[in-house]
Amino acid sequence: MLQGKTAVITGAAGDLGNAMARQLAQKGAHVVMWDIVPRAEAAEAIKRVKEHDAAAEYAEVDVRDRATVDEAVAGLAGVDIVCSNAGIVEAQPFLELAQENWQNHLDINLTGCFNVCQAVTRKMVAAGTKGRLILTSSWVGSIPWPEIAAYTVSKAGVNMLVRQMARELATHGILVNAVAPGIVDAGLAGRQLREEPQYAARVAKVIPLVEPGNPEEIAAAVVYLASPQTAYMTGSILTLDGGCSLFQFDG
Repeated sequence: MLQGKTAVITGAAGDLGNAMARQLAQKGAHVVMWDIVPRAEAAEAIKRVKEHDAAAEYAEVDVRDRATVDEAVAGLAGVDIVCSNAGIVEAQPFLELAQENWQNHLDINLTGCFNVCQAVTRKMVAAGTKGRLILTSSWVGSIPWPEIAAYTVSKAGVNMLVRQMARELATHGILVNAVAPGIVDAGLAGRQLREEPQYAARVAKVIPLVEPGNPEEIAAAVVYLASPQTAYMTGSILTLDGGCSLFQFDG
């Protein structure tokens, strides 16, 4: 389905990004993995992708550093699909929220998306490539969740960035959409589910479909957004949250 396409995935050493890279490779795309994690530490994640794309590439790229991003993009022979997925979430109550925590979320989750997407789309436009940009948002980009103000605000910014880019890049044939996962048993949320009973109890009340999501489900949605089936879709936020945003209440 994606034979002949090159896909760049940021945050590709993490649970979500690695699932995206694997599934895109399974569908025939040549995969370029970017992450801040040193190659040696990402060896297992790289191996899993190479099982489906023997030529898959890996580069240490900090999406906060525009010069590094520009250099990495310049080194690409071409690019058709970008999954701007790199992100962090670190919980702190609003009254205790450190300025450094706030800034880190904006720098990585929002400015990182801007850096990657602008650098790549300039290359796409110059080459006449009708590409796909797929950003990772979140269900809390429009719904507040306790103790992650910096994260929710950064994802709200991602949602508007998606719409803004979709509007301006449509004339170039570049489609821009996002996946918005709900509570996924991966990364920080996965650790909290296992180690923090209070968090697990809160989660148990808010998912109408009961179980948290998993990275493979989110990755499948990314493949869908990269596929020919979505050739008439741009500026959309595809939510996969098990119904969290339906506001389930007790009783």
